[in-house]
Amino acid sequence: MKTNKVCIIGAGSSGIAACKVLQEYGIEFDCFEKGSKIGGNWRYNNDNGMSSAYWSLHINTSRDKMCYSDFPMPSDYPDFPHHTQIIQYFEDYVDHFGFRDKIIFHTQVTEIWREADDTYTVATDRGVHQNYRALIVANGHHWNPRFPEPPFPGHFEGEIMHSHFYKTPEIFQPNKNVVILGIGNSALDIACEAARTTRGSVVLSTRSGAHIVPKYILGVPLDQFGSREKTSFLPLSVQQFLYKTLLNLSRGKQETYGVPTPKRKFLTEHPSISQDFLPLAGHGKIKVRPNIQRLNGKEVIFEDGSSAQADILIYATGYKVSFPFFKNGMFDVEKDNDLQLYHRVVHPDIPNLFFLGLVQPLGAIMPIAERQSQWIAKLLTGEVALPSKKYMNLKIRKIAEEVNRQYKQSPRHTLQVDFYVYMHQLKKEMQQMRTKEGKNITPVSQ
Repeated sequence: MKTNKVCIIGAGSSGIAACKVLQEYGIEFDCFEKGSKIGGNWRYNNDNGMSSAYWSLHINTSRDKMCYSDFPMPSDYPDFPHHTQIIQYFEDYVDHFGFRDKIIFHTQVTEIWREADDTYTVATDRGVHQNYRALIVANGHHWNPRFPEPPFPGHFEGEIMHSHFYKTPEIFQPNKNVVILGIGNSALDIACEAARTTRGSVVLSTRSGAHIVPKYILGVPLDQFGSREKTSFLPLSVQQFLYKTLLNLSRGKQETYGVPTPKRKFLTEHPSISQDFLPLAGHGKIKVRPNIQRLNGKEVIFEDGSSAQADILIYATGYKVSFPFFKNGMFDVEKDNDLQLYHRVVHPDIPNLFFLGLVQPLGAIMPIAERQSQWIAKLLTGEVALPSKKYMNLKIRKIAEEVNRQYKQSPRHTLQVDFYVYMHQLKKEMQQMRTKEGKNITPVSQ
């Protein structure tokens, strides 16, 4: 039966932001959550089977930069709260704004059909089919593990796991030799835990390296140091000089810790954040090696000819963007994670479909998802309208070209945005004047 409701898929940090905003705008909605509780990726051992949280996980953006705009985190939270505190914050957010009854738990969306009138029929594992005027996809993009493709030649006789399934450091006891492939945030955290736990060796293998930045700069959380909001709009070369100088003053050069600095300049890749990795590497607790060349029993051979014994091989190699409920290859982007959307939210050719939180920011996703939700709500109520398809496609190509110029072309960077620049773009979009025909006044030639 046709309804005026909107469907939200997922009750993680982005999905609950959409729930709150749509309720605020008086838009009816159902939010489907596969698990029994809210929180998505931030809920440790989430029974929806999709969380990559490990027990020691703390946020990498500071408390005050991660919170929603109208619901600050408690002042007694530390600068970088533990995931249990983040979950409690989400629970309090849902209860404070009173929309828990709109979330349908223990319900997985299994298939979606777009109808001729641009509405969507949503099927769930409860055998229910329901029609919705619009669809907001907030199923996250850190739940479908990406493994090396093609696999490394040879055979490994130890334990292989993806970082997605790592939970506690007991697996490293008492003297396991560990090799971790990858140099993102999770790889650094796991390497540090392994180095503190095992009496064996810990080796981190990386194909191209990364710029390692601490959580604190001169005793201040990195994202609160100076004015990131202003520096984000400076020319890239100026930003690079400022951050390189700041990092060199605060922690010196990576090479002094035995960690090669990548050839690519800072801000031309997503940096990795860790307060502990460089000191542990400097103490010899973690060795850094180039990419894996091949596997030989319990020996891992690297591209520089060196090797390491390994009982456990952990692939911290990222995730595939996946939408299993869209059938017939409607959005088959798992290979390269490249879904071309207007402002990372709207597909120009598919009306009434919105993607939420599908970004990789230099900053926190939660405030971004909140602002995206506000824009979506304004579109749904008719307060603002989308520009022409021609303009949207031109803008998508322009942004893609800018990302390709600045960042290394890889699945990791297809979703990249600068937090403040992107937030400004969304704010500007919501302030567009409307014509009598309901279209935003936006020149197609821009």
